[in-house]
Amino acid sequence: MHRVFLILILIISFSSCKSSKRAKSKKTSTTKIVTKKSKKENPTNNSTSNYSKADYIIDYAKQFKGVRYKWGGTTKSGMDCSGLIYESYKSNDIILPRISRDMAKKGHKIQLKKVSKGDLLFFKTGNRRNSINHVGLIVDIKNNDIKFIHATTSKGVIISGLNETYWLKAFYEARRIL
Repeated sequence: MHRVFLILILIISFSSCKSSKRAKSKKTSTTKIVTKKSKKENPTNNSTSNYSKADYIIDYAKQFKGVRYKWGGTTKSGMDCSGLIYESYKSNDIILPRISRDMAKKGHKIQLKKVSKGDLLFFKTGNRRNSINHVGLIVDIKNNDIKFIHATTSKGVIISGLNETYWLKAFYEARRIL
């Protein structure tokens, strides 16, 4: 009798862990956001490889790829360009201003031909004030094209190339924070 009672208690307790309501979701995402730095392992010998702070920042930013644009957003439910950069650097204990034009006052200006992964690109996209209003994080440089991650109002968080006509025309300056 005790054995049946114990089994019944276990069954009830395990079944009560399940939610009674199902969350409505347009799209199920299997990616998770890493909130702390993790050491990358070298698959061949299980030792820690040379992984720069820029690599950690880029990996963090890439987790938001595909997230919709939301003005002032800093989460998976919505992100704007400066929010993406702010959160990515913050994940590595580097606090930047929250607004792109204020971010452009940090670090030091560098020539475009000297940029590297982790540097920031600033843009003036033709707003009324003619001031910096967009920022992107360089994720790669391939075949003389600088790839950067950023949040656009039309496509959300994406990776673009600086050689694209729109971005090349709007480009204002590059800055190094790291």
